[in-house]
Amino acid sequence: MSPEILQNRCFDDILVGDTASIRHTLTLQDVQLFAAVSGEVSPTHLDSELDKQLGPGDLSAHSMWLGAQVSGLLGNQLPGPGTVYAGQDLEFHAPVTIGEQITLSITVREKHAETRRVTFDCRCVNARGETVMTGTARVIAPKVRITMERPDAAQVSIQSHDNLENFVGRCRQLPPVAVAVVHPCDESSLGAALEAAREGLIEAILVGPLARIRTLAEQQGFDLAGLRLEDVPHSHAAAFRAVELVRLGQAAALMKGSLHTDELMAEVVSRETGLRTERRITHAFLMDVPTYHKPLIVTDAAINISPDLDTKRDICQNAIDLAHVLCVARPKVAIICAVETINSRMACTTDAASLCKMADRGQISGAILDGPLALDNAISKEAARIKKIDSPVAGDPDILVVPDLAAGNILAKQLTFMSHADGAGIVLGARVPIILTSRADNRRTKLASCAIACLMASVPMVDGLTKSGG
Repeated sequence: MSPEILQNRCFDDILVGDTASIRHTLTLQDVQLFAAVSGEVSPTHLDSELDKQLGPGDLSAHSMWLGAQVSGLLGNQLPGPGTVYAGQDLEFHAPVTIGEQITLSITVREKHAETRRVTFDCRCVNARGETVMTGTARVIAPKVRITMERPDAAQVSIQSHDNLENFVGRCRQLPPVAVAVVHPCDESSLGAALEAAREGLIEAILVGPLARIRTLAEQQGFDLAGLRLEDVPHSHAAAFRAVELVRLGQAAALMKGSLHTDELMAEVVSRETGLRTERRITHAFLMDVPTYHKPLIVTDAAINISPDLDTKRDICQNAIDLAHVLCVARPKVAIICAVETINSRMACTTDAASLCKMADRGQISGAILDGPLALDNAISKEAARIKKIDSPVAGDPDILVVPDLAAGNILAKQLTFMSHADGAGIVLGARVPIILTSRADNRRTKLASCAIACLMASVPMVDGLTKSGG
C-alpha cells in the first residue's frame, strides 16, 4: 500500500503479538520543532556550548519526543486512524543524540474486549542495538474500518539562522580586527560595537564626541574600559577621523554609528582623503533566508541608485569577491529582471546579457553568471523547468544582482520582514570593508555584519581588492 494511504485495523482484527515499527534518524530540526511545540528549551537539547559545560557534550532529543513517536506509530499504523490514545508508561535509559538512528517498535501484549482497549509493549533501540526506551502504551482501538489518504498537516518551518552564526564562529578563530566605529552616539550602534568587541571579533576604536559617548555608556550601563576613544566634536569630524585612521593603518574596517550613511560615504569616496579603489563602491546584504538552502547575497540595495553597465560590472565582481571570502569557490550569479528574455525596451535585460558576455570574456571573473532571469526561475529550478530555461544558475544562485537600488531594497526588506530572513549589510569596493547596521537589526545580524567585515579584513588585499577577484 502507498505510504500516502492510511488503513486502520479494528479491535477484532488485532491479535496478540502483532507488531509495527518505524526507523528514523534524529535531526536538529526534529529537536527544534519539538522544543517550539512543547516549550521545553533545556540546553541539553538546544545549546551545544552550555551543554558541554553541563557534561553530556552532544545535543539530544527530549525524552518525550520518543513518546510522540510512539503516538505517531499507534495513530498511523497499528491500530491506525480512529485510535484513541489512553495512556502510556515509558522509561528512558539513554539519550538519543542528533544524527543517531533509532528503531521504535510496538507489540500487542493484551486485549480487553469489553472496553476495546489494547495494551502494547514499546521498545526503542539505537543503531548500536542499545535499548534507549521501554514501556507500555494503552489505546482504545477503532471499531470501524477506515482507509484514507494521509492528510496534509500544517506546514511548519524552523527559522534557524545557522549560516550567519557559522560566519561568526569562523571569525572567533581569528585575531580581532581593529574597527573604527564612527559616531556611536545611540544605544544601538554603541551596544553593537561593544558586543562585537566582547565576542572577540573586533577591537573597537570609538570615534565621536567623547563626553556624549561616555554619558550614553553610563546611562546604558556599558563598560568602556580598555577601549580606544578618539574625541572629535561632531559626526562630520568623526567620519573624517575614522577614514584617516584607516589611511594611517590604525584601523582595518569601518563601522557606521548614529550618523547618516551619506555622511560617512562622502568621506569614504573623497578623491583627496578617502578610501577609493579602481572599483565602484557597492553594497551587499548577506541574507540568511530560512526557506533557502544556503546564504544568499543580494546586491546592490543601498548605494547605487540606478547603476549603469560599468557599475553593474563592479557590483557583480565585488559580490563575487565577497562570496570567495565566505568560501564559495565558484559562486553562481543570477542577474535579476522582471522577465527572463532579452527585450530592447528593458535596459536591465540587455545589461544582463552584456554582463554574461563580459564574464565569458574575463571582464568579470571567478563565477558563473546567467541572466536575465526573473526571480521565480532564478530561485526555483522547477519554475525554470516549466519555462524551459536551461541554466546552471537557476534554482541555486549564491548571488542575486538586482536592476536598481529600489528593487534590491524592496527585495531585501521583503525577505527580512515577510520571510523572517536576517540580512547582514556590508559596503564593498573601498580599501577596507564598511559595516552598515540598522537600529532595526537584531543582535544576530549586527554580529554577523561585524564578522563578515572581519573575514574580509583577514584576506590579503591589493589596493582594496581581494587577490581572488583581481
